[in-house]
Amino acid sequence: MVKPVREPAMTDVAKLAGVSHQTVSRVLNDHPNVREQTRARVRAAITELGYRPNRAARVLATGTSQVIGFVSRTSTLYGPAATLTALAEEALQHGFAVNVESVRTLDRRPVAEAISRLRDQRVAGLVVIAPVESANDALDDLPDDIPLVNVDGDPRRPIELVTVDQEAGAYAATTHLLAAGHRTVWHVSGPNDWFDSQGRVTGWQRALTEAGAEVPPLMPADWSAASGYRTGQILARMNDVTAVFAANDHLALGILRALHECGRRVPEDISLVGFDDVPEAGYFIPPLTTIRPDFEAVARASLELLLAQIRTGRRLGDRRMLTPTLVSRDSVAPPHS
Repeated sequence: MVKPVREPAMTDVAKLAGVSHQTVSRVLNDHPNVREQTRARVRAAITELGYRPNRAARVLATGTSQVIGFVSRTSTLYGPAATLTALAEEALQHGFAVNVESVRTLDRRPVAEAISRLRDQRVAGLVVIAPVESANDALDDLPDDIPLVNVDGDPRRPIELVTVDQEAGAYAATTHLLAAGHRTVWHVSGPNDWFDSQGRVTGWQRALTEAGAEVPPLMPADWSAASGYRTGQILARMNDVTAVFAANDHLALGILRALHECGRRVPEDISLVGFDDVPEAGYFIPPLTTIRPDFEAVARASLELLLAQIRTGRRLGDRRMLTPTLVSRDSVAPPHS
């Protein structure tokens, strides 16, 4: 008969690291009151022994698990997908498992049901990626006793929030085109119920107004390349258009094709700037100038706020707005004289 191998326990980790089991527990829970040298020693012992925390025991002892719940809309859009991936990787680095609830729409009922399922699993905290207005009602119903961070949510709401400064990014994109010598900049926007889209419209308008430039009519679209293509066909027939700011890189890709098919060259005839810096942006023809959000920084800030709530047991009302950067490539040039 094969004798079962005993799994290493927290006391084994404490003995090997030369610390108390309470110190091991603090390290596992990412408690701040542990010296870095001690923390490194405990983590080395955990790795050497192959120790795995007993999550079921934690639920019984504390009422919560070492799991963070994420709620996100099912999407192939680069921004939300990159944000979710970065959040999951950051949570794992802090010793938390991840449970993702994907919903087809960010309306009140599906969001509330997803949050309810995660709470039934006694998650330690929630991160909700809620970039549209329809998710607000579900977040209003959440009690204050659950740690929560809202990512890319409504910047007007008094709730723990981490988001990219969409207005600053759009302002930088528009200013870059004006600095190249263009008299004004047209904007192809995203859906008007997205906070990302609203912020980018505001930044575009502010840059033009401050420069004393004419504010052209807004060109509404969705986030897809197909929508950009349709809008690009309209822009290509307007001879006074020399500069365009697209609300994301997929829109810019569609605009590029439409302009090419209509014989309008980029950047010789029309300069173009996108937003998001998708991995393919540098390989467009021409390589696309765009705005790069730091999704890893969004993830780090989100976990910092969530872990602070988990440690203190209360909402702290903290907010982080992270400024994106302009990535200059070949799609912008001075206009023809």
